[in-house]
Amino acid sequence: MSQAPELPEAEAGSDRLAQGVAGQVADAPKANWVDIYAPAAARPYLRLSRADRPIGTWLLLVPCLWALALAGGAGGFRPWDLWLAVSCGVGAFLMRGAGCTWNDITDRDIDAQVARTRSRPLPSGQVTLKGALVWMVVQALLAACILFTYNWLAVGLGVASLALVAIYPFAKRFTWWPQVFLGLAFNWGALLAWAAHAGEVPPASIALYAGGIAWTLYYDTIYAHQDREDDALIGVKSTARLFGDNSRTWLWGFFAATLLLFAAAVVLAHAGQGRPLGFVVALAGVWAMGLHLGWQMRQLDLDDPASCLKIFRANRDAGLIPLPFLAAAAWLG
Repeated sequence: MSQAPELPEAEAGSDRLAQGVAGQVADAPKANWVDIYAPAAARPYLRLSRADRPIGTWLLLVPCLWALALAGGAGGFRPWDLWLAVSCGVGAFLMRGAGCTWNDITDRDIDAQVARTRSRPLPSGQVTLKGALVWMVVQALLAACILFTYNWLAVGLGVASLALVAIYPFAKRFTWWPQVFLGLAFNWGALLAWAAHAGEVPPASIALYAGGIAWTLYYDTIYAHQDREDDALIGVKSTARLFGDNSRTWLWGFFAATLLLFAAAVVLAHAGQGRPLGFVVALAGVWAMGLHLGWQMRQLDLDDPASCLKIFRANRDAGLIPLPFLAAAAWLG
């Protein structure tokens, strides 16, 4: 029986994959769009922005969407909210990229000593320091163009967030709790998006922000367990190293704090609205997120880096689960 000829489409796909593997970052998903489809000249810069690992963009975007959904439930949605949702998505991609670029600039010497990170564009030589600085500024300026379409309170909050972004990469050098600084920066969108929608930062948005910080402590402690041995050798601090064998107990605590603070945000947002069905549906979204986090804890093996990465990435789904409940609650009496 004669061998069937290989299809041209398959051959072209194999060529793209073979070309994309060159320079691939170690912990990026295999056959991601950057490594296969992006122009060769753009790949190092997109890798620097973590475009080959979109989980960070999702984790930055989700608190913005929570805030828009809860704020809409409290005061009603407007056509402008569609722009807010879309622009938050684009802004999250750009600011996550700028933040990751800044992080890699400051950590380039540390990354060169860690097995998981030495393949990143700066320590591996794919991008020069000057090129990284220019790329960071370009991304930040594009994000600023979006920010300045918002009201002045939101603009002020956006500018203030730059201090948190600037400090975060240095946190692991002076505190065992760098995950707190990541949480402060990554969940700032809960305040900014609420302000962009409603022109204020009410107690509900602050509770939501605090819940997001607890969630970040949960998922980023899991993430940090991948590097705890290398971090110990080079003296980098993290909650994973701080908690050690007690990490699961701390994770359960962050799990509980996330749900309690999120529920408090729902209570505060719906207080005085006279819409009991919407309130119950919104709380059901928090409960559904809790079910997913509980599943994560049952699956998690903190001694297996692959398990840590899998569960860390699963937090995209955990964060998205409440959104349809919150959106539905806004329309229900």
